Amino acid sequence: MSENCTHDCGSCGENCSSRTQEQTSFLEALNPASSVKKVIGVVSGKGGVGKSLVTSLMAVKMNSKGYRTAILDADITGPSIPKAFGVSGGIGLTDDKLMVPAVSSTGIQIMSANLLLDNENDPVIWRGPVIAGAVKQFWNETLWKDIDYMFVDMPPGTGDVPLTVFQSLPVDGIIIVTSPQELVSMIVGKAVIMAKKMDIPILGIVENMSYLECPDCGKRIQVFGESHIEEVAAEYGIDVLAKIPIEPKTARMVDEGTIEFARESWLDKAAEKLLP
Repeated sequence: MSENCTHDCGSCGENCSSRTQEQTSFLEALNPASSVKKVIGVVSGKGGVGKSLVTSLMAVKMNSKGYRTAILDADITGPSIPKAFGVSGGIGLTDDKLMVPAVSSTGIQIMSANLLLDNENDPVIWRGPVIAGAVKQFWNETLWKDIDYMFVDMPPGTGDVPLTVFQSLPVDGIIIVTSPQELVSMIVGKAVIMAKKMDIPILGIVENMSYLECPDCGKRIQVFGESHIEEVAAEYGIDVLAKIPIEPKTARMVDEGTIEFARESWLDKAAEKLLP
């Protein structure tokens, strides 16, 4: 037991001996009308590395393979998934008061805080416990129809929401997203250590903004410096799943809300990791 233990296991990520078998499970039951086979978290140790992009592209990739996919946007205060897919407006309710997720042009189901706002530019000014409660509601008070793969876009860091997702949802694995900068080892390390403490499988790491390919000669330019992703992956014993370049076309598709029509091969290896 930690010297600073508050005896509130629900807000703690430690697996100490003071927990009883009954206390260690905080999983929220999915409502009986829903079906979700696999839950994959997409995490990052810091913001601005392209976590939402990777979440979107993974959902698009698995959807293109014929699997029914969904995105639970757990980045409550910085939701960007609806814009990337060009969905907006409110959500519906069933007769049983379950929320009905938005559905993209290609059938990807999406639940996000931005779909609950009158104006998508309105800030979500909530405290941590309220945000954590919203994530649970997105999971168990939403009608998720026959989902093969649900991708959870989490906010950066190791705070309330990642802890809530890891404890409340049956997470089958996580993908860690990072960028090619010197502090990457420390940032990745925080995400890896948290996942291991919570007994969450790590599927691998994706490096975003890895390079820029010259349109004239094809040379790869490392805009943010030399990549250290291979060394970091070896240090923590995890796989490198992809190195995603800086690609103006992809950025434009996100801005235009057409990311679901992207057909790049960057995440093929990551998709293979998820296949039965």
